Amino acid sequence: MANTFHLAVPAGDLETTVAFYRDILGCETGNMEAGRWVDINFWGNELTLHQSEERLPSVRHDVDMGAVAVPHFGVHLSESDFEAVKARLDAHNIDYIDPPYRRFIGNEFEQETFFIKDPNGNVMEIKTMVNPEVLFKTA
Repeated sequence: MANTFHLAVPAGDLETTVAFYRDILGCETGNMEAGRWVDINFWGNELTLHQSEERLPSVRHDVDMGAVAVPHFGVHLSESDFEAVKARLDAHNIDYIDPPYRRFIGNEFEQETFFIKDPNGNVMEIKTMVNPEVLFKTA
């Protein structure tokens, strides 16, 4: 668990949001306090969902590929895991905020990415990189 990232977000109705992460995304649940919070194994990172009434506001920021929803969090997956998540989303008829698309085509930072939101409106970006070893290399 060294260098595991932790993020806590408002979940709205906890049972509904946990079901999304567990049953649709395929994440496992971990430690919890019933009715208050649940830890989610978000591909090796600790995502804590808190029962809440509030939702985070979301705006669009211009980046090289267009306007993306901010705030958002996400994960880099292997191509096979990325394709499996897309298949799970499609099987459950989950709408994309931004459907899958490729960016940086033809250079070392090439990647496929998409944006979705959970039942409480938390936005996440799921991506796969052609060359993940260049992640922190300067363009």
